Amino acid sequence: MAGRGSRLRFADASLPKPLVPIRGRPLISYTLDAMVEVGITTLHAVVGCESELLLEGLEPLMPPGIRLHAIHNPEWQKQNGVSLLCAAPSLEAPFLLMMGDHLFAREALQVFVRQVHADELSLAIDRKIDSIYDLDDAMKVETRGERVIAIGKELQTYDAIDTGIFVCPLEIFGYLEKARENGDCSLAAGVRLMAGENKVRAINIGNAWWQDVDTPEMLACAEAHLQMRVGSHGPAAMSARLYPGDSSEK
Repeated sequence: MAGRGSRLRFADASLPKPLVPIRGRPLISYTLDAMVEVGITTLHAVVGCESELLLEGLEPLMPPGIRLHAIHNPEWQKQNGVSLLCAAPSLEAPFLLMMGDHLFAREALQVFVRQVHADELSLAIDRKIDSIYDLDDAMKVETRGERVIAIGKELQTYDAIDTGIFVCPLEIFGYLEKARENGDCSLAAGVRLMAGENKVRAINIGNAWWQDVDTPEMLACAEAHLQMRVGSHGPAAMSARLYPGDSSEK
């Protein structure tokens, strides 16, 4: 959550992106709900731009049972792999990695964590390519069976989209350092290096819904989806009912 989120900034620029309201609740609160359901007990939040404002808004949202540990990235203007490297000293075991600006169905995370292998990098992918709101901006993935063989926004051949949910072994940090030496310290670059050594597994989220929230248009798309799913229910009801399993969801 270290970046500026400039593409989603409103005129008053008053809120960091993870705190932008969606149907009456901050964006990040939906992720926190999902963390509770899969047993997360510590959230290492990598912050940078407007970190004090972000943490001030984040702390009251923390569910009971989850400890918030803030990690400041002084180079937050750089690629997202730099933010992940800042977390390395705080981690001693394979860890769940999620983006602070992605909204997703709870069952997407539940399906994913049931299938991860702790000794390799697992990436949650979406094969419903026709349902992606802004395909040009999406991180594309090419797979061969359950293995990721290529990843990048500019891929011409792909069969899935990266949802921004990972379980990473500690080995990822060595690959990110290597990527930084090569001049590209993005998370995708680190994953690409691991995929080149057959160390990245793709896990399909199936019919579960998710949405990257990078722009006002993406935000409107997410809100429309929530409206369709919960109808007239208010934020409190939505918190309890957000995206029950639905095998017909596309």
